[in-house]
Amino acid sequence: MGVFGSEEGMRNEPDGHFLPPPEPRCYEKLLQKACRGMSIPVIPSRLSILTRPHNGRPACHYCGQCGRGCSTNSNFSSPSVLIRPAEQTNNLTLITNAMAREILTDENGLATGVSYINKEDGQEQQVRASIVVVAASACESARLLLNSRSTRHPNGLANSSDCVGRYVTDSTGTSVMGVVPALLGNLPHNEDGVGGMHVYVPWWLEDEKLDFVRGYHIEPWGGRQMPSYGFLGGIQRMNHTSDDGTPRPRGGGGYGVQLKEDYRRLYGAVVGLSGRGEMIARRENRCTIDPHQVDQYGIPVLRFDVTWSDQEYAQVKHMQETMRSIIYAMGGEPTDTMPSREEGYGILPPGRIIHEGGTTRMGHDPRTSVLNKWCQAHDAKNVFVADGGPLVSQAHKNITWTILALAWRASEYIVEERKRGHL
Repeated sequence: MGVFGSEEGMRNEPDGHFLPPPEPRCYEKLLQKACRGMSIPVIPSRLSILTRPHNGRPACHYCGQCGRGCSTNSNFSSPSVLIRPAEQTNNLTLITNAMAREILTDENGLATGVSYINKEDGQEQQVRASIVVVAASACESARLLLNSRSTRHPNGLANSSDCVGRYVTDSTGTSVMGVVPALLGNLPHNEDGVGGMHVYVPWWLEDEKLDFVRGYHIEPWGGRQMPSYGFLGGIQRMNHTSDDGTPRPRGGGGYGVQLKEDYRRLYGAVVGLSGRGEMIARRENRCTIDPHQVDQYGIPVLRFDVTWSDQEYAQVKHMQETMRSIIYAMGGEPTDTMPSREEGYGILPPGRIIHEGGTTRMGHDPRTSVLNKWCQAHDAKNVFVADGGPLVSQAHKNITWTILALAWRASEYIVEERKRGHL
């Protein structure tokens, strides 16, 4: 895969084998300086983007177009990095334009294959399998299992515990944006870098007594990267001073030459901080099959009943206060006021960060979990789940690498069980 980063010896940031991290950008260096005075750590980011050639893939050339798909495969994704080696084994048949409808089972409740809809002609097709691995993402995998009802599995496949779809988690999220005068009118230069942050703030208060029990990290953004549609949106909250510091009416935005000059002056001086934190897994947070709504292929869709608790609100309040303090320490000023308690302290709705997990949680007890420690269904031994669903807790970090690690572990277990004749 190839991950850049640094060994820090922090309990909350396990060390590993890293590629060299890229140099911090100008505003990231200011962030480091400000946080140093606040005893807040700022370390090189950890992203699966190559900074050196690796396994036939070139290093990132800083084009800044990661959101459009990496043409050189320097930025890791499963389709661009994992599928091609699998195809080269000649043991992979890839069926595209297929929408899985349900997992088929026999009279013993074991999986026998998958029914899917051909998205090109709308016809149902079936594939047979002795082992089925579900990896559709946490919520879609839950949807597939819940839609796979049979005599042996009346509540959906692997759902005798009534846990499929429950314990939904997502990362908490909120942001603060500020104008930093030290960056105003900076010399034009290219600081595109990789498609993401070069540094970040890891969780640093695990030994402190706080009014919430889980941590978060802070992701910086901004600087002089290539402007895109909508850049410096909300300029009316930023251009209330002139070049010489003379106050101007706030909130008017501007017009003509003056507005154009404001864009040029402010470009690169806006720094944003986004907090991402852990949500507490709760049984009542769940997704279920909607009894009335289907998708375009006639497959019943999910409906969600997910809320934040006081834990998440307290955590996000701490995020907002900390990130605003950092902006001030950088010599800047936030562009808006602190969100109120009634506004949830600026917390984004569940599902917005798209780090869903927990819907098919693992555990030792089949009465309170869907899968065992190998991501194998308690109720059907030849069904496995290999996405964010097995995660019992979310942590505050992006869950992709944990998903990959658990999938690899489950794959090795499947191979060994096949050799033993157990599958």
